[in-house]
Amino acid sequence: MGQHDAHGAPRPAGAAAPGEDLDHDVEEVIAAVLTASRLLVGISARALGRLAPSLTLPQLRALVVLDGQGPVKLAALAGALNVNPSTAMRMVDRLEAAGSVTRQARPGNRREVVLNLTDEGRRLVERVLADRHTEIAEIVARLPDGRRAGLIDSLRALTDAAGEPPVAPRPAPPPESAAP
Repeated sequence: MGQHDAHGAPRPAGAAAPGEDLDHDVEEVIAAVLTASRLLVGISARALGRLAPSLTLPQLRALVVLDGQGPVKLAALAGALNVNPSTAMRMVDRLEAAGSVTRQARPGNRREVVLNLTDEGRRLVERVLADRHTEIAEIVARLPDGRRAGLIDSLRALTDAAGEPPVAPRPAPPPESAAP
């Protein structure tokens, strides 16, 4: 027996029921986002492999948070990373040992410790982000102009829906000077 629409009328063979196309579209979007996510994580991993092979992606996230938010308490860092404080503490221990982060007692309340990026940590973040920028620029340059505009709209819609604050467009980083 054939399928019928919501009003009882026969639905042509192969025609989707209401909501079926929407479900298919949602799954297509999810698959595209997961593929793009894999690409972007790969770009970050390659940048770390080239510039800081001992740094993990979660550690890079911590450094980027500290770079963007300035000095923060451990609980605030853990919240921004969506990890528990003990996980954040272990991460900070490793970053401090590597010379990327310092801990300082807040004047007037020695029990309150504030985390800061060191100059070395800040330079590392800048280099990794510049490397990612360069690789993404190379990929985007291969897109036809019309596809770029559509990509901007789509990615902004996705990040807006997630509540992710936008990153301001920035000029390409200067090329690394050749070492003598």
